[in-house]
Amino acid sequence: MPDVTNNERYQKGWATLSKINDKAGERILKLLEDVCPDMAKLVIEFPYGDIYSRPGLDLKTRELITIASLTTLGFAKDQLKAHVYNALNAGCSKEEIIEVIMQMSVYAGFPAALNGLFAVKEVLTEKGLLNK
Repeated sequence: MPDVTNNERYQKGWATLSKINDKAGERILKLLEDVCPDMAKLVIEFPYGDIYSRPGLDLKTRELITIASLTTLGFAKDQLKAHVYNALNAGCSKEEIIEVIMQMSVYAGFPAALNGLFAVKEVLTEKGLLNK
């Protein structure tokens, strides 16, 4: 693992990510430690240290935007699920998350929206929030 103890971007990114999902940060570090620890470091530094920590949008809004974007991609299920967790932790309601994905059916098509909703369903089931 690269030494990040004196890296301001990394520390800022970790602090931002920890507000919404420090387990996701730990997971990405663990998954990449033996293959590409530099990528794990970049995931903490760039999105969370440089972008998510900028003023102008709160974490809740950033997560809803991220959910919309990942839904439109249609192939990023693991990342979408992680950001659904993040969004819930940032204060988004399950209804807001579902509405964002419904909106994406207009722009990304039904298959992408359906796949997004299936990912949300998995997260809500895991968290015991599906029929509440």
